[in-house]
This record gives sequence, structure tokens and C-alpha cells, in this order.
Amino acid sequence: MSFIDAVEKVEVPRPPKYYTEPNFEEVFGIPIAYRRKGNGEAVVFLHGAGFSRRWIPMYEMLAQQFDFIAPESPGFGETPMPPWFRDFSDLSIIYDQFFQQLGLDKFHLIGYSMGGWSASEFAAYYPRQLKSLTLITPVGLRVDDNPGVDIFQLSPQALMDRLFNDKKVMAEFMEGLDDFDEGIHLYSEFSAAARLMWAPRYNLALERRLQRLQCPTLVVRAEDDHLIPNEMAEKFAATLPNNRLVMIPETGHEPCLERPTELVNEIASFITEASK
Repeated sequence: MSFIDAVEKVEVPRPPKYYTEPNFEEVFGIPIAYRRKGNGEAVVFLHGAGFSRRWIPMYEMLAQQFDFIAPESPGFGETPMPPWFRDFSDLSIIYDQFFQQLGLDKFHLIGYSMGGWSASEFAAYYPRQLKSLTLITPVGLRVDDNPGVDIFQLSPQALMDRLFNDKKVMAEFMEGLDDFDEGIHLYSEFSAAARLMWAPRYNLALERRLQRLQCPTLVVRAEDDHLIPNEMAEKFAATLPNNRLVMIPETGHEPCLERPTELVNEIASFITEASK
């Protein structure tokens, strides 16, 4: 099979809340699903390992101020997984081509959780394409003193409990998760996350490679993250040049869902300043 053999679009269940139809851009034979809205500075958001296929309130808030683009990585949402896809280097190359086809020259990049790792790898390979880099409760570095829990050993309920501190928000986004088709889809996404993050759970070279960045960088940590140690965000902040570290109060690993207004205020202020 060649590198550019076409991969068929996938039919996936639709979450009961916040679902929107995606656009598609074919990259190396892969129909990359993405959602885009707004005007102004181009801002790309790389998602974490769940809650795909949705235009969540945070996205809408950012789209009111920027040209906001939210692609779905291979194996997530409505983007199929090609058989040759293996790691973050493949993902970085896919996204480089995707951004080129969308006509993005220099842009602001945001990554959340697993997407923070994705964004970090992309930034290390293509630092000159970024106007700024924002990482929200990211993963990808090794923290020797506190490696945290093994997410692949947690039950679904235990994982949800650690993701959310605000149980009302958790209940809202867990609606529909008892559907059989949705359960199968979530399992496939978790398998895609395992392909990227199973072993090792970090990239030792990333800490060195991130020194290439010259753009402004922002790391957002939670006040009380029960999934990823707060030391992870602090290590990213210490590693990245030209960095600012902020904390979103009263939130856990999911500030994008739990405290979108506070998070957007921090990000929008940072991007506006970085655009000057």
C-alpha cells in the first residue's frame, strides 16, 4: 500500500449536544475532518483524546474573535485512521500538509492535553510557522518525581472522574455515552490515543527540541488536575522559551469544558498581544 492510498470516510455516531457537520480536506488520501468559523488571526486548536465531533462553547467564543480552525486527527471524530499511521511524527507531517492546503502561512497554535503533545511536536519540527503556541494541561514530557496515573489502566468511570472536577459539566458531556454505537466509537478513539501515547508516555527529545521556538508561548495549568500532575505544565513552562504560565482556578484537567470563559479570556489576551 502506498503512502497516499485513499482512505474512506467513516460513518460515526453524532453526540446529542454540540454536534456540527465538518468540512473535509484530503491530505495524503485521508479525509481530514475539520470545523472552521470566524475572521481575523488564524488560530488552530488540536484536541485531546476525547469529546470529538463537537463545536463546544469554547470554540464558539474563540471564533467570535479569530479565524478558528479545529481539525480532527486520524482515528478521532470523523477522520479515519490510515494503516500506515504510527506516531506524532506522522501526525506533524499530516498537519503541515493540511495547513499548507488551507492556505495557512503563519498562525497561532493551541493544543489541549494529548493535543498539547501534538502541538509541541509540530512546533519543534516547524517553529517558523507559528506566531504563538498555547498548551492547555499538556502531556508529553517526563516528570520523574510524579509520573501520574496510567490512563490506560483506568476504567471509563474512573477516567471521567479524574477528567472532571465539576460533576455537572461531566454529566452534560457524558450524555449519550451509554449508546452502544457511541461506546464503540469511543473505544476506537482510545485505541488511536494508545497508538500515539502507549509507550513511552513521553518524548525525551522533545524537551531539547522545543528550545528551537522563538514565538511567544503560553502554558495553562489547572488548579487541581487529578489526571495529569500539575508538575507537567510547570515543566513545559520551564522548558519553553519566552513562556508565560497561568492557572485556571476551580478546574481540573478539562478547563476547555469546565471553565471556557476564563480560559478563553487568557488565551485571547495572549494571542492578541502576540499578534502585535
